[in-house]
Amino acid sequence: MNNDQLEGNWKQFKGKLQEKWGKLTDDDLDVTNGNREQLEGKIQERYGKSKEEAKKEVDAYIDSL
Repeated sequence: MNNDQLEGNWKQFKGKLQEKWGKLTDDDLDVTNGNREQLEGKIQERYGKSKEEAKKEVDAYIDSL
């Protein structure tokens, strides 16, 4: 799945993302609005992860979809 698909199907993925990263709020996901870099930033912020860790987690999750 590429970034365009992620942005295009954002509403469908919001619930799945909250299942995976429960600390992300609706507001967090609304702000990111499908932007992968912003999503990674919110994961960093909420979970105290490095940029590389957040990117790897998002990559792995998106590849699993």
